[in-house]
Order: sequence, then C-alpha cells, then structure tokens
Amino acid sequence: MAVIQFFTLLVQSILWNAQMVGDELDEATRERMQQREEYLSWEMTRLLQELEQGTQELAQRTQEQSGFAWGALVFAALWQWQFWAVAGVLLLLFALCCRLRKRSQEVDSSSDEESSSSDREQVEEEAEEEDDSDSEDDLGRFFEEHMQWPVQNLARDCQVVKDLIDNFILVFRQLLTNSFFPVLQSSIEVGSAFEGWSPREEDIIYRLLVPLKPPRGHAFHLELGNRGETPARNCRVRVELVCTCMREQLAGEMCFLHHPEEELRRNQGPSLLHTLCTESYLDVQKTARWFYQLVQAAWVFLPQSSTWRLTILPSRRSCKFRVTEGNNKTHIIEMMFGVQQGNSDIFVSSQNTEALFTPSTTWPESYAVAEAKFFRHMAGQVPHDSFHLRCLQAYARILVGIGFSTYTLKTVVMHLLNTIPLSGWRRRHFVLRMEDIMQYLLRCLEEKRLDHFFLGNERVPEEINLPPDFQTAEPLNLFQHLVQDPDAHAEAMREYMDLQERLTRLLISGR
Repeated sequence: MAVIQFFTLLVQSILWNAQMVGDELDEATRERMQQREEYLSWEMTRLLQELEQGTQELAQRTQEQSGFAWGALVFAALWQWQFWAVAGVLLLLFALCCRLRKRSQEVDSSSDEESSSSDREQVEEEAEEEDDSDSEDDLGRFFEEHMQWPVQNLARDCQVVKDLIDNFILVFRQLLTNSFFPVLQSSIEVGSAFEGWSPREEDIIYRLLVPLKPPRGHAFHLELGNRGETPARNCRVRVELVCTCMREQLAGEMCFLHHPEEELRRNQGPSLLHTLCTESYLDVQKTARWFYQLVQAAWVFLPQSSTWRLTILPSRRSCKFRVTEGNNKTHIIEMMFGVQQGNSDIFVSSQNTEALFTPSTTWPESYAVAEAKFFRHMAGQVPHDSFHLRCLQAYARILVGIGFSTYTLKTVVMHLLNTIPLSGWRRRHFVLRMEDIMQYLLRCLEEKRLDHFFLGNERVPEEINLPPDFQTAEPLNLFQHLVQDPDAHAEAMREYMDLQERLTRLLISGR
C-alpha cells in the first residue's frame, strides 16, 4: 500500500506544481500552495521511508530464515525491481509534466492577447481549471489505455441474451396453457454480466431469474428460516391447494380439494403437488428438470433455432445451456427461478449455496435482483465516464486464486458508492478509488467486520424495495467467521497482502 500511496502523492505533487507554471498568483494562493507542497513532500518522504524499512525487514527475515547468500540476492533483485518500477513511473510523470508546461504556456500566450484585464483574469481562471481537469484526465486515460481490459461488447451480448430468453418465455407460456404448472413471469437480469463488470470474456455467464407464480387452484407460502452466520436464509416454499368451487362452474374446471382424485386424473391434469413437489414443498431439482424439458421442447419454435445451436449443460439447481450463433460466438446462459417475497426485490431462489449439501426443498434467500437494481440505479446517477464498474472489474480479475470472493469486493464497492460522492468516481479518480477499496477492505479485516449491504442499512436507495424486517434488522457481519477463527483471520490478512501486491503489479504493468 505504501507503493500505491507514494505513486498517488507523487502524481498529486506534480499536478499541483504544474498549475503554477506561467500563472500570476496572489500571496494567499501562493502560501496555500507552498503549504500543500511541503505537506506532499513530507508525506512522500515518510512513505519512502516506510517502503525502505519494509524491504529491509523483508531482507532481514529472508536472511534469518535461510542463512544463505541467495537470500540477499533475492532481496537485491526485489529492491532493483522496485527501483526500476519507481523510475519508470517518474519518467512517465516527467513527460506528463512537460506536456502540462507546454499547454500552460499556450494558454498564457493566448491570454496575453486580451485587451481587458478583467477578461484576462477570467481566461486565466478558466485555463487553470481546464489544465487541472485535463491533467487528471490524462492520468486516468493512461491507466485506461495501459491496462489490458477484456475485449467485451456486453451491451450487445446482454441484449441478444435478453431477447432469446424473452422468446423462450413466450413459447413456455403457450406450451403451459391450461396446465397446473407454475406460471412463469418475465425474466430479470442479474449477476455480473448484466451489472456490467464481468472480469473476463471467457468466464461470462448470463444469469437470469424467472419468478414463479402459483397456478390456479394453488397457493405458495414461504417458510423463512433463521439467519445464521451467512445472510442467505434457507427457506422452503409450501404448496397448498385452494378451493375453486365457485370458479369451476364458469371455467369448467374441477376443484382439487372437493373432487375425488380418480375423477380429477380422468378429466384434467395432476396438481402441482403431484408433479414438482416433495411432500408439500416445491422441489428445486424437480423444477430444474422441468425447465430443461421446456427449453428443449421450445427451442424448435424459436426463430434463432434455424441458425443457432443449443447445447444443454449439467446443473442440478438451475437450467444451464450454451447457445452458439451463426458466427460461432457462444453465450452461456443460466436460468434460475424463484418466488418473490411479497412485493419486494428479495426472492427465495434456486441458486447454489456454499453448503456441501443442500436439500432439494431448500430455497436460499437471494439478493441478486436488489443488487442488479442498485447498479442500474447508480448507472443513472454517476457521471458518463464513471469508473466504478472498471474498479470492480479490475479487482475481479486479480482475485483469481485468492480466498476473497467477488461478492466481498462487490459489497465493499457498494458501500463506497453509497459513501463517496458519485462525482468522485470518474476516470481521473481511478487510482484513488482503487486505493479506497483496499483501505476499506483492510479496515474491515482489522475490525473483523463487513456489514451486509441490505440488512440494517439505512442508506439503501429508496428505489430498492426491501421487506420490512430488512430495514429494522441488525446489521449482519459477513466476516463473523474471522471473529470465531483466529487462523482464518491470519490467513485473510496474508491474502490481503497478496491482493495488495497484485494490485501494485496491475497498476505498473497493466496485467
């Protein structure tokens, strides 16, 4: 972290001093700038001392553990690598400073041609603001072009997938007319692909949640479990039969409650209790198999089937498949299903859990719809060049092989989006926000506490509809396991240091 802070302060120092080139400043402004310069100089000196002290300690530990000459060579190589990294960044910033000087001189020459002194002061003020903005944009543009971002066309691909699933749902409804299977609602896009921050193109899975409504003559009752250390409660969906005697005279149907079973089988299809339930509870695995059957039956009716290929992929708790376009571009799609809690954005869904075994009648509580809605809300609030998704995408890339989950970093970013002014997430602030994410994560690790974003959070945007008990609940600690297991906490701190090194390498090399 000292390396990142040093680079950040160094950039700030150069940008600060670049503003002074060719400008006439009053005494008060000069004094403030001098104080700022002294502060930045002192802070960079302190960080360099920390960096040098850290490398000396590393060398000492290396020599104590090995006792061989190659330990010193490793230390020397490490210090040489850091030296050349700092030298490279200094060279880059020197070139940036020269560019700023040239631009400042051009602004000065144009301002000298103004006849009025008041007009000249106004031009200089505008030029100063423009130089400050342009210099920060130059730095942000450098990191954007320097880093190797995955080649993606998420907007186009997400629309392609959305259109395909909409066609599926239309055919499903036609196939299920007059049946007693769940009524399928319009799908809801969830997950990193639709939120806009998938880390790598080869890892993209387009996830959609299909809400289920009970068929006529049936009712769904949610049995919500107790919250443990994890926020997702394990719930069950109890299916009950509802009397339809008043309706059957008009619709010509028979009431499941008040007609003999043999007569029901002879005159109409079986109830949901006899198809997708285990005992009286909706079964996730039976529902998944039913979805697979629907996809295969509906595919031949879709316009895409004439030029695309469909490949079924295995999954016990969802319907997962791959479609290949005529140009051989592939999309992996996962259709999950769930039951809505009242009119809220919280569902019980078929999503997988972290448990080794999850009963087929267990439906974990899901916040995926609320999270996707949060990012859509933020997309309408942030500046057009906001980098909050790039920050999340960059961390998702370097998390591979580290114990922190993408959900942990996603929670951190959501908290910061709710705290830092949205104007501070522009491209020019990329490095600062990346550092803020690391600092927030470090503070959470030290305190062994990371609050769930939706439970007990009074700052959730009003556009997100939460159940009443969410708003009154105590904040849930996602790091509770670190409180109970000192070894897990020590391992998490080691993984944090690994993540910090990866971030430094990403910012320097772009990979």
